[in-house]
This record gives sequence, C-alpha cells and structure tokens, in this order.
Amino acid sequence: MTFSSLSNNLHAEPITTAPQRSLDYQRDIKPILENKCMACHGCYDAPCQLKLTSADGVERGASAQQVYDATRLDDAEPTRLGIDASSTEAWREMDFFSVLHAADEGKVQRLDGSLLYRMIELGQNNPLPANAVLPEDIKIGTAHAFSCPTIDDFKGYAKDNPHGGMPYAVTGLSEQEFATLSRWIGEGANTAPQAWQPSDAEKASIDRWESFFNQSGAREQLVSRYLFEHLFVAHLHFPTISGSSFYELVRSSTPPGLPVRPLRTVRPNDDPGERFYYRLRPLRETLVEKTHITYGLDDLRMRRWQQLFFQNDWAVATPPGYDYAERSNPFLTFTAIPAKARYQFMLDSAEYFVRTFIRGPVCRGQVATDVIRDQFWAVFEDPEQEAYVNDAIYRSITTPLLGLPGQDSDLSALGSEWLEYSSKRNQYLQLRHDYYAERKPGGADISEIWDGDGYNQDALLSIFRHHDSASVRRGLWGQVPDTIWVMDYPLLERTYYELVVNFNVFGSLSHQAQTRLYFDLIRNGSELNFLRFVPQDTRSALYAQWYQGHAQLKDKIAYTDVNLDVPVAIDYRTADHQDNASIMAQFASQLMTRTAGVSSGPDTLNRCPQGNCLRRELSASEVQIDRALHTFSRETGKTLPVIPLMPEVSFLRVTDGENRWVYSLVHNRSHTNVAFMFGEDTRLQPERDTLTVMRGTLGSYPNFSFDVSLDALPDFITALRAVSSSEGLSQVAEKWGVRRTNPAFWEVMADFRHYVEETDPTQAGLFDINRYQNL
Repeated sequence: MTFSSLSNNLHAEPITTAPQRSLDYQRDIKPILENKCMACHGCYDAPCQLKLTSADGVERGASAQQVYDATRLDDAEPTRLGIDASSTEAWREMDFFSVLHAADEGKVQRLDGSLLYRMIELGQNNPLPANAVLPEDIKIGTAHAFSCPTIDDFKGYAKDNPHGGMPYAVTGLSEQEFATLSRWIGEGANTAPQAWQPSDAEKASIDRWESFFNQSGAREQLVSRYLFEHLFVAHLHFPTISGSSFYELVRSSTPPGLPVRPLRTVRPNDDPGERFYYRLRPLRETLVEKTHITYGLDDLRMRRWQQLFFQNDWAVATPPGYDYAERSNPFLTFTAIPAKARYQFMLDSAEYFVRTFIRGPVCRGQVATDVIRDQFWAVFEDPEQEAYVNDAIYRSITTPLLGLPGQDSDLSALGSEWLEYSSKRNQYLQLRHDYYAERKPGGADISEIWDGDGYNQDALLSIFRHHDSASVRRGLWGQVPDTIWVMDYPLLERTYYELVVNFNVFGSLSHQAQTRLYFDLIRNGSELNFLRFVPQDTRSALYAQWYQGHAQLKDKIAYTDVNLDVPVAIDYRTADHQDNASIMAQFASQLMTRTAGVSSGPDTLNRCPQGNCLRRELSASEVQIDRALHTFSRETGKTLPVIPLMPEVSFLRVTDGENRWVYSLVHNRSHTNVAFMFGEDTRLQPERDTLTVMRGTLGSYPNFSFDVSLDALPDFITALRAVSSSEGLSQVAEKWGVRRTNPAFWEVMADFRHYVEETDPTQAGLFDINRYQNL
C-alpha cells in the first residue's frame, strides 16, 4: 500500500479495533517535533500557548489566551506548564483544548478529529514554492496575531488560511515525517515523558544540595530564601558529573524523598501560604536557547557559599515575611545577610544574572528592550570599594530609598507608584553622589572597576539588543560603544528583582509599564555611574549624545542632573577632550589594561583598524574568513548602505567540504535616545548604524541566515557590500540566503545548534524562528 492510500484510508474511515501502537513517542515522534515544530512552539510566546517541548505540553494543547498582552487591565491567570495545573483535565478547565484528539482523548479515532493532523495535512497539501519569498498575505513575526482555531473552527480557518498549516510559513514536513505523525495520531497519539535516569553520583548530589537548602537554622533559612529567589529561573546542573541532567529549584509542598509538588505562587517571593521545601526538579523537556540559562552546582560552589554566607558572625533578629514592603525591597528583606556577601555572590556569576534579565520573559517584546541601546558594555564596581556594601551608615540611610515599583497591578496606581519610586530613586542618586564626592574629592580612578579578581571573566560583559530581544557575551566585543554601564550592588540587585523576581509575565498593563519605566531609570543610573570615570568637562557632551531630542525634556522631569563638579583621577589626553569617540576609546583602553587578566583577548574582527590583527591559533581558512568579514568593522550606515538594511542577527555558515565555520552578523542600530518605550522609528539614526561580526552564534532568535562556500565567500562579501536597497538585499538572499522556504532550511538550523553542541555543549538549545525574516 502506498503512503498516499494509507493516509487517505486513515483519514476517511473510523478505526474501531484496538490500536496496535507501532510508534514510541520519545523515539519516533519527539525527534520530528524537535526538528520541525519546537523552533516556534518552545516558549511563552509559542503560538496559542502550544508548547511542544515536553510530553506534558503536547497533552495540554492550545489556548486562545495570549501570554504577552500589553493592553490587559488586570493580571491574567497564570498558565505555567508544570505548575498551574497537574492534569490534562485541569488544563481543560482553564480553557486549553486538545490538539491531538476530539472528545475521546487517547483513543483511536478518525484522523479528521485531530486538530494537529488537520494542521499538518493543511501544510502538506499547500506547500510553499521552494526558496521563494513568502506571499504578503502570510504574516510572520511576534506582532502577528495568531489564530487559535479549535477542531470545530478548523474548516473555516483552513478556507481563510490555505497556507496556515503546520509547520507555519516555512518548508514543511517530509513525506516520511507526515506519514509517521499521521500513523501516531491514528493510533491514539499517546505520549510518554522524557526518561530521567540519574546516576548514583547525580542522586547523591541531589540529596546533598536539597539538604543544604533545607537546613533548619534561622541564618540558613534566610540564605536559602535569598539563593532560591536568585536561582529559580536557572537551569541547574552538576558540571563535574558526566551527562548531568538539568534541574530547576522549586518550592514544593513535599519534602525530599517524595514526588515534587511545586507551589503555585506567581512570584518566587510571594507568600507560600504553607510549609514548603526547596527541591530540585529535573527538566524533562527539550531545551530551548531562549530559556536555557545555566548555573553549575559543585564542590567549589558549595565551599564558596559557605565562605560568603556563613564564615562571618551575623544573626537574624526577626525572619522577614512576604508582605508588600518586603517583596518590593530586597535590601530590607535580606538586610541581615552581609551586603558584601550578597554582592560578591552576584559578581561570581555576573553573566548569569545579566542573562536572566536580558534574556528572561521581560525582554520578549520591543516595549521592554526599547530602553537599552543596541550595543554596550557592562562592568561592575569593585566590591572592596563599592559604597553600599562597605559602609553600614550609608547603607542604612539609602536602603529605604531602594524599593521597586510594579507590585500594584491597578492601572489607577500607575502614576502615583511611578512618582513615588522615581522620586526615591533620585533622592538615592543624590545621596550617592554626595557620598562619593566626599570620600573621593579627587574623583574616580580605574581601580574602582572590578577586575574579576584576576580570574573571573564575568567582570566584562557585552550586551547586544536585537530589536525585541537581547544577548549577553563575556568579554568586550564590537567597536567601542557610545555608552558603558557601570553597575554597583544596588543597581545589579534592583535590576534583577525588577525584571526577573518581581516581573509577572501575566501581569497587567500597569505592572508592565511600571517595570519598563523603572528599567529606564536603571539604564540612566548605570550611565551616570560611568560618567564619574571621564573628565568632568566631557560629561555634558557625552550625556547630550545619549539623550537627544525629546529625551532632553524627560531629563529635566525624570532624571537627576549630571555631576560636573568632581574631577576624575584617570589620565586622559586633554587635547582630545571634545571628541566623544576619543573619550570612550581612551576609557576603553584604560579598562582593558585594568582587566587584562580576565579579557577574552583582542577583538580582532571588530577592533583592528589596519586589518592585520591575526590570531595565531587560526587555520589558513579561518584567516581567510576573518579577513573577508573584518571589512565590515570599519563601516557605518553612512559609508556602507547595506548595514541599516541588515536583519538584527544573521547567522552565517561558511563551508569547505566537511569543514564549516559559524559566525553572526549583528546589526547595531543607533538612536538619538532610548529614553522612551514607544516611537522608536522616529529616533533611529541609520547613518550611524554598525555591524558587529561574532564568531559562533549570538542570540536566541536568528532573523536570517546565509550559507556560503569558502570559495564563494569573496563574491558574497562583494555582493553584500554593494547592496543599497531592500531589493538588492533580497537578490543576495536569493543566491546565498537560507529562506524559510529553502529545502535545506531545517538542516541548516539544526547545524547551527550542532555547532553550539560541539563548541559549548552545556549552553546548547533550540533556536527560535518566530522572528526569522522574509528576505
């Protein structure tokens, strides 16, 4: 029997006999979903909340309710997989509908009773032309409002959306994949959870860490609460155990030894309402890069925590509760824990913490990332000199001013909450300025920048914004940026609590607006901190460059004044003081000297003016590639018109026989200011845009990709540099691009993931293609 006749028979006739289940979900079905479906259906922004990365998500099905909704007036009911419902029946009560079955879930049935089958059949019957640009009526991107039809609505949906099948707006399933999924659905579409078979060493580590987190002393319990609130989004693993699974730290109503039952609180610092235990729950799902933020637990980590938190003599007078004030001000909540220990704990894993608020749920949408620049560096104040952690009197005065907004979801509270917290923030900044001016009347010196203690590369971070997402990488990458963040402990902790701990992805308009508005103050505070490290007569010019246009009015209303009266104790060439770029370059040079012990080495792709900076370890082919790509680093949108036309992040695969190399082309857009959440298009400066070339992959959401042979690389570079219009870029994509409709699309996407698995396996996860463009 041919596949076609088999499919037609399954579709037309109901099966009434007992199923002969010939397919295993984990062996036969999961690989297809992983290769062709999870790239869109793997996170909070999965269309219709259909999250396919685990068997539980497949069984849960879909919902018409959207997680990301910037217009809702009240908080939505959370729908977190593995937390907010514990059975398929419970999800049905929360208006999730099956995509696998009709009424009789789990039983053999007509295929036309399965929404998943109808969706993949629609895609199979209406293939897109190979390597063609998508028709205009096919909408893609996160701004696209997805339809979420039930099986009862499907006939009308298919009529209105002939290209609305799955996989959506991309090259489809192979015949074999379609046949396998069809047979599985026809046999009842049974699922099975991912196996979890920890080794004896892994079991021992779980027992050890759960025992640590659940100690009974008052100090120990407060430290465990602090650690939980900082690790609840982490994918924990045991780096010294080969093949370690990943885990999440949860508050469970059940003690160690019993199945985990996570509490259903919205935030990790909400009142638990009952006795709980900290537990490590295995992640039995396919990992996606977007949410895969790793943190290792091993003997070294245990010793470090013991040293930081329990070596000194301190006591808990009264254990903190979970009321409004304690949730909104972690500095009050954890005041008993030595402040320097808290800061050093965060610095130890600074990249992890910055990743949590740069890549976490808050940064899904443009409205969140609108308040940061496209490329900047982040450094940290040295913990031995930072004011808050070293001066108890200063700490006691400033702590009440460090509360965070957003707990109140009432829209009517938006204005009053914002005024209260922004006023306190500005009072704090004035106190901070006065303190540093008195303590160091000669000004800041470069020793105040943390050097990673000579070994920790988390001391230097590069942050790239990609329109409505962002990425972090250790080291100083790209051209010297227009601005640099200098974060002290209050800034680092507040950013983490505002954007991660206290952020509710299901929150109201008021909550989300307060969160974004305060993030604007965080950025401004980090930039003001940086200005201490440049000559006083250059600060106004730098600040004016960052805050042009309407931002000058906001500066007078919402921000504090730039300090111009305290000098700097760093040598600058005075003749160049009026040149902003020169000032930034001189500071960068001082910074690189200060942190030479933890530097990732010179960025030869982006900061080599003469084009002759070669790394000795490169092969001849890599030298050829680097020289070709380096030509972009000297250009701007004014000198090279293709730069403003480029997607936010383009992956580039260069092949030569069995060899391949992977790079990322990162488009950095320039702005007159980033002080507002809306109206970004009116603040763009395309003539100042730049392109950063990175080895490997950068970002969770590739916007496009190119696949070029080594021999053709010079022609590709020449053609790309000659582009001056969208039509010209489309012609380059026609020849070297990997369009959504390219027959090799899924193979190339998988190879980018394989590259990460080969070069940095702990960090590997599926890339999300929801933002992949139609070039």
